[in-house]
Amino acid sequence: MLLIAQNHFQLIVEMGLMLFVTMVFALNLIPLSLSVVTFLSLFLMGGFTLLFGADIVLLFISSSQAEFTHPFGPIALLGAVTALASLKVMKESGVDIRPLRRFVILFLVGITVFGGLMHRSFLILWIIGLFFGYLIISKSFREKSIFTMRRILIFLGAAGVGFILLELVARITGMTIFSPLLRLGRIEQYSLSSIKTVLNNIQLIGHNAKASYWGAEGTAFAEGYITLPMQLVLFFGLPFPMFFGVLVNQKDTIDYMLPGIFGYGFDFGILGLALLMAFVLGTIVIGFKILAMYREKREKNNKKYLGREVLLTGALAAFCSQALIGLFVFNRTINGMALFTFLFVGALILANVVTLKSRS
Repeated sequence: MLLIAQNHFQLIVEMGLMLFVTMVFALNLIPLSLSVVTFLSLFLMGGFTLLFGADIVLLFISSSQAEFTHPFGPIALLGAVTALASLKVMKESGVDIRPLRRFVILFLVGITVFGGLMHRSFLILWIIGLFFGYLIISKSFREKSIFTMRRILIFLGAAGVGFILLELVARITGMTIFSPLLRLGRIEQYSLSSIKTVLNNIQLIGHNAKASYWGAEGTAFAEGYITLPMQLVLFFGLPFPMFFGVLVNQKDTIDYMLPGIFGYGFDFGILGLALLMAFVLGTIVIGFKILAMYREKREKNNKKYLGREVLLTGALAAFCSQALIGLFVFNRTINGMALFTFLFVGALILANVVTLKSRS
């Protein structure tokens, strides 16, 4: 009985531990050579290009979509940065990467266009993640940064043009889902009141019960504002409070566009938020330390860890980007199915500790 989660918080912790153990076994049992990792990364990029593209087609022809960008955006980013890192390693080894590079560029453009049309939050995560990826790759190969003031200004200009084009598409087609101005208005409408609710009701553990959507029937802690996918909770038959039939922007005033630090702080309290920050920072620090060890082995002409190095590079870029957007911009980026993705990528990073030690 002690292993059966009693609330959403315990389920999240237990699922994180299970994912970590699974990743440890996977990294130790599966021979992750550079060629295998490169193939898997290209497979992921191609698959998500088709998936996001199909989602956009459904949006136009039936006004219905699955919004795959939220739960799977970080996985697509992991695949993209891993592929870029793989191309860099192969180029350093004298391999002709031009055929593979064409596929990578094609998939990058496809995911950017399809994912960006579906959600601006994904576009922000995607661009920041690629930025992190390029920085990590440049650092790993001791190269001069590719980012100059001119390139940064060009990027900002392109982002501004994209903003205007999306607004024009929204007005011409009458599909407000594409409108960036609408999204900004919704942030102002919902998030400001949400922040006030959190600041006035947050406690060391959980929140003031009177501020809960459930009222007197609630537990004032781990009430489902932050949760793993509902399907997972139902699969295990766990009697947790869940927002069935309630739109995400009607979970009291804890809006899904609220920054994650407020959503997590409200549902789990100040201690829960502190644990989350410790997990995020600890995972990032450990990940970069292991990446430095992999780089050292590569520079000593040890090719045993090339596959793991490029995979860790992609995982770090995805994790850093998802954490940044989820904690400080949109709660939805690390909630629900996206939270499962976040735990998966974090477990993938931390599992390298065991693989590195066992194979040293």
